[in-house]
Amino acid sequence: MPAGFPKWSRKGVLTSRLTCLLLEEWKPAALGAPWRRLRMSILYELRYPTKWYTKLLMALLALVFFAVLATAAIAGFLVYRIVKPQRTSSEIDMESFPGKPDLVDFTVSGLGTRHGWFFPGLRGAPTIVLCHGYGSSRGELLTLVSALQDHQYNVFVFDFAAHGGNDGITTFGYREADEVRAAADTVAARNDVDPARLGLWGYNLGAYAALREAENDHRIRAIVLDSVYDLPEQMVKIGVERSGLGGFPLMVRSAQFSFTWLNYKYREDAPLSKKLNTLAGIPKLFIEASDDPELAELTRQMFLKAPEPRDQTIIPHGNFVSMDDADKRDYENRVVSFFLLRLPATGMASP
Repeated sequence: MPAGFPKWSRKGVLTSRLTCLLLEEWKPAALGAPWRRLRMSILYELRYPTKWYTKLLMALLALVFFAVLATAAIAGFLVYRIVKPQRTSSEIDMESFPGKPDLVDFTVSGLGTRHGWFFPGLRGAPTIVLCHGYGSSRGELLTLVSALQDHQYNVFVFDFAAHGGNDGITTFGYREADEVRAAADTVAARNDVDPARLGLWGYNLGAYAALREAENDHRIRAIVLDSVYDLPEQMVKIGVERSGLGGFPLMVRSAQFSFTWLNYKYREDAPLSKKLNTLAGIPKLFIEASDDPELAELTRQMFLKAPEPRDQTIIPHGNFVSMDDADKRDYENRVVSFFLLRLPATGMASP
């Protein structure tokens, strides 16, 4: 020890070293063994409960486990029922139906063949592609088709997967956007339409698919979005609530998780509102139905986020298919007026 080194420091160093040695010797005996015994006793008590509070705890844990398991099972079955809606017939007599429609087949990559109806309007005029809603079909839109065709528009309608005569399941817009794109490509390839001027109309499922396609397709020059939502999971939530099971704890979350698992490849897809800026300069009409407040609110939020030009209209009753005749006529006038103003039906008259 160097001369002049403080005595209290030498004593402190020795004490500290001695303490460390004692702790090292005492730790396994004083801490390790009792802790292991305590841990083993806790595990044994949990495995073979003897005390009343342990039995109560285990009973509660078992109840929670089976409740979660039952919720997941019910949610899985419910999602299956939701993505496999009851299909409706959509056949018409092509030869006798007014408007002289053509039967047009087109192929969707990975989904097979689709059968569409093309209703000719003014030669070289724009084409309006109609995208039906969830649980509906092309055959239920024929009055809207006639209203548009009467004003010289070409009109194209088809059935989505799991609707009409098509098998499969719905993805609430993920894959349906591919069907809209294939339909648009098929129409644009015709020599009697303007391939650079297409319009889209869609209701809930169809509105999401139409908007998803419009954000990536410069040929879309005007779009009507009736009861549109931002994410397909939002439509799953609405489906669960309409089933009457939305009030059960975790039911909605479990159903949305099951739906996300079914559509795992789209898990990183951003909400449509993230790309709404790509539609700057494209006229958009957002339609909200007062009798469907949840979808109306989702549509209002989309309207507020959308760039100009944009229009908004609120109607008392939603779902064009189930409207009475008076409401249908008013609805058709709104849609036709929008397209006449924003996408005029100009072209060369058919010979």
